[in-house]
Amino acid sequence: MRTRLTRYLWESLAGFSLWPVLLFAQSSDLAQNLTDCKNGWETCDRSRLSQSESVDVALADHLRDVSNCRSSFASCDRSKLTPQETDALALANHQQNVSDCKSGATSCDQSRLTQSEARESAAAAHQRNFDDCKDGTGSCDLSPLSPAETREVDTSMRQRNLSDCQNDTGDCDRSKLTPAQTAGVVAAEHQHNVWNCENGWDQCDHSKLSTREAARIASSERQRNTSACKAGEAACDYSKLTPAEANLLADTEHKRNYTACLRGYGYCDRSRLSAEETSSIPKGK
Repeated sequence: MRTRLTRYLWESLAGFSLWPVLLFAQSSDLAQNLTDCKNGWETCDRSRLSQSESVDVALADHLRDVSNCRSSFASCDRSKLTPQETDALALANHQQNVSDCKSGATSCDQSRLTQSEARESAAAAHQRNFDDCKDGTGSCDLSPLSPAETREVDTSMRQRNLSDCQNDTGDCDRSKLTPAQTAGVVAAEHQHNVWNCENGWDQCDHSKLSTREAARIASSERQRNTSACKAGEAACDYSKLTPAEANLLADTEHKRNYTACLRGYGYCDRSRLSAEETSSIPKGK
């Protein structure tokens, strides 16, 4: 009898100790269900909601429907909107359509515009076309432009063509240049070629240089080649060195090699040393 009583007491105590855990788990589960319902998720179980929670969920459903209607989502149910919300939605949709028409968006519905809005939309479309013609971008239509606008577009096109020719782009049309512009472009091209040659760039055309320019550039090329050879660079062309330059370079390289061997630092080729130089190098270096 005493044993059964003790067992009963222990089981009762264990049950009481688990009760807070069970309450917490149930509370957490109900809170998650409330969140699911407010978000309109399929995991929502409305039968588990309290009366106040049902009111909150209904409000969340309504606000979500208002948002869906404002975003033109297929899930919008206009029948659930209040008269004030319906009017506000109609106003927002009208303003969006006006904006779409002015910006040239494909979603524009011209039939929904008032006369003044249609005039503003047409003026915006005209300005857009005018800007495209001036900039040489988009789908330019010259036919609706006024004579003054046409002249401005023509001036812009000539300036853009001149810039293309001066910068040597593929869009240059030399036939549209004036004699003075053609002379300026030719002079710019010549100077650009001189600059390429002076810097040793591949775009250099020596045949287009004047006698004085060719002599100056030849001197620059020799100096550049000599410097490259002294630095041991791959760009060095030994065949272009004069005998004096070749001898000076050989002497400089011999001294560099001896110094490297002597200090034990840098590239050293002992086979290029004289017997006296070899004997002067300390052992271990």
